[in-house]
Amino acid sequence: MKMSQGQSGRRWLGLAAAGIWLLAGGAAFAEEVGQPGAWELDLQASASPVMDSIMRFHDGLVVIITVITLFVLALLITVVLKFNARSNPVPSRTTHNTTIEVAWTLIPVLILVSIAVPSFRLLFEELDIPKADLTVKATGKQWYWSYAYPDNGKFEYDSLLDKDKQPRLLGVDNELVVPVNKVVVVQVTGADVIHSFAVPAFGIKIDAIPGRLNETWFKATKTGMFYGQCSELCGRDHAFMPIAVRVVSDQDFAAWVESAKKKFAALPGTTYALAESAAH
Repeated sequence: MKMSQGQSGRRWLGLAAAGIWLLAGGAAFAEEVGQPGAWELDLQASASPVMDSIMRFHDGLVVIITVITLFVLALLITVVLKFNARSNPVPSRTTHNTTIEVAWTLIPVLILVSIAVPSFRLLFEELDIPKADLTVKATGKQWYWSYAYPDNGKFEYDSLLDKDKQPRLLGVDNELVVPVNKVVVVQVTGADVIHSFAVPAFGIKIDAIPGRLNETWFKATKTGMFYGQCSELCGRDHAFMPIAVRVVSDQDFAAWVESAKKKFAALPGTTYALAESAAH
């Protein structure tokens, strides 16, 4: 049964509307800062200058690969329609074309250079750590994180998954607390196996390796809760090792530091058992 022209047009219009609805829905959900959202099609909304740069680089790459894909598709359609046996019964016997050969060598080189330059610029931005306003040490353990504040009284505490908190599998008993609009340098290491400290909204991801101290940094531009997870397979409970960062004002951070000194002073060198009993 053949479909009429009107029915065909309505079908394509419906498909286009569905596509636009999905894109709009994904973009709307993506506006929820600091955590993944349902039907999210894009990266998490940015909350740091580094993540802003990552998103610009990502969007530029999407444009480039889309243009390349459409160009290749157009070539394939041209070949199928113009150079089939019916349309072109006598095939060309051309073996060389200097112009085409130079073009298909130089154009990819120029495309790669246009990608490489902003790529290196982004890498330098991520790896060139500015002067810290606050230093935090994050130690990955099976299967939780320990945080220390060497600049603020040298207290340390453990951060464990809290199954009663939302978002599911991302809520913790003790969040990592940092001030807004301050350069936070995170020193990352592992106590047992390799872990990975990753918070998508800040554009940071770095391995926590036993016996090695790695560094990364971020500058949160918004207050609120921001979530990440261990991003390196680290054993049985790898999926239950969330990272929760609470970004607050300078005044709230100063007040939290004073309360944290008292709260965690009784737990020097905190352990899983001590932190778990304290949480309950």
